[in-house]
Amino acid sequence: MPYENGRWTNGGLLCLLLLRIAAVFFTSTAALSMGFNKQSITKAVAIVGTKTLYHSYAAKFHQTPAFIFLVVANAVASIYNPVVLLCSFFSKGKALHNMMLRYTDLVVFAVTATGAAAGASMAELGRNGNLHARWSPICDQFGGFCLRSDVAIAASFVGAFLHMILIAVSLADGIQTSSKD
Repeated sequence: MPYENGRWTNGGLLCLLLLRIAAVFFTSTAALSMGFNKQSITKAVAIVGTKTLYHSYAAKFHQTPAFIFLVVANAVASIYNPVVLLCSFFSKGKALHNMMLRYTDLVVFAVTATGAAAGASMAELGRNGNLHARWSPICDQFGGFCLRSDVAIAASFVGAFLHMILIAVSLADGIQTSSKD
């Protein structure tokens, strides 16, 4: 057990540390890969006489509010975990700190999961379009943009899953503590 006799064991602390480090890795990967995601293409749009007219099109993450939310949510989560590690080092297991940690972990999980879900809905729209609204898919023209978006969304879902595991471990700690009283 990672938690015995009212104290975390070394293995339990290492497990929590590794979970938080992995969460930082995946959420920062999601934020950075989506934050720097853009692609431009140039297409011929008309022929006037003997001259071909070209127009450049660009796909950028900040053109879609759902992608902006995904970047902000994952940036917050990737900053939150190192701050928690620093605060945990200095608090030495105080009850108020542990209770606040449970609540803030839950909020960060919710924000990260909803950011990933919002990004996934936009990725689905970009990949398949919407025939009823006559929105054409764009991933056939902006393949690199869509691939980087998929990587960011997958990393965001993994980060949310790691936060869910942290919440489960934290709740198990609370159940064990209350059963000893």
